[in-house]
Amino acid sequence: MVIMARVGVLALQGAVSEHLDMARRAGAYSLAVTSPDDLAQADALVIPGGESTAISRLIRQNGLEDPVRAFARSHPVLGTCAGLILCGREIGGPDKEPQPLGLMDITVERNGFGRQADSFETPLTVEGMGTVPAVFIRAPYIQSAGPGARVLASVGGRAVMAEQGNILVAAFHPELTDDLTVYRYFVGKIKAA
Repeated sequence: MVIMARVGVLALQGAVSEHLDMARRAGAYSLAVTSPDDLAQADALVIPGGESTAISRLIRQNGLEDPVRAFARSHPVLGTCAGLILCGREIGGPDKEPQPLGLMDITVERNGFGRQADSFETPLTVEGMGTVPAVFIRAPYIQSAGPGARVLASVGGRAVMAEQGNILVAAFHPELTDDLTVYRYFVGKIKAA
């Protein structure tokens, strides 16, 4: 009997159903995570895009802050758009603020590419993955990465994808395309963890 990897998607706010679908299409079982008990059933976790302040508040309200940090020490985590912001150590700019999760040694610029009207799509060359279609919606970018974080892709000189150990972050939305490259790479991290 083959046991499928179980990818949990933080289902508090944001693009939850799209991520659940992508995990299934990439060959994993997917489940919605709204509590520490749900998280305990997962082999990996996706923190989706949405509104980072709202997701941060809901993480705390649902008692997930410490469980997600503990989970991330030994399991793969993918943070996309707002998820990238939440995985970082701090938000840059004049109002530097720490992030509730701090899973990765990066400083993030929230809405770094501008407002909703400045959203765009572009082919993106990603180290180790080739070229993937990337959808940027009010996207953040990585202002700086510490020595443990490796930048995998940039747009216009701004880092938009990085990896540190079992944590993978993307400023774009891989779940809004039909391309499974990023998801297959992420699901592959489960077997390596």
